[in-house]
Amino acid sequence: MPVPAEYERASAKFYEYLVDARDTAGLWSTHVTYTMTQSVFQVFRRRISIKEAIDFANTLPICLRALFVTDWDINEEKKSFGDREAMTREVKLLRAEHNFSPETAIRDVAQALRRYVDEEAFDKLLSQFPEGAVEFWKP
Repeated sequence: MPVPAEYERASAKFYEYLVDARDTAGLWSTHVTYTMTQSVFQVFRRRISIKEAIDFANTLPICLRALFVTDWDINEEKKSFGDREAMTREVKLLRAEHNFSPETAIRDVAQALRRYVDEEAFDKLLSQFPEGAVEFWKP
């Protein structure tokens, strides 16, 4: 069996996402966008169970899936979904001296990410998650 196209094109699709998210957020670099995306993923991950996180990761393209699980401390204290402003402050804590995430970071990542997932499956999955998950990923 040949290598699935999803794997063959993984790097190109990841860079395509980074450019899209960069432009959505009005950023100047895909490097900055990488940190913003990783941080938004971590903020979300802290609020869901390990099983939910694995299910969520499986809705993502390969490289975004890898970024979602990168540096995962499964013993980290779980948090509740709060208001977007408080969660955005948390987004800005990852590599804080080099994190240029805008106030709209969560929304910007959500908008861009939705262009790279099966939105119907994505929304169906989120509807099964704790209260706040659907709102977190609203564009």
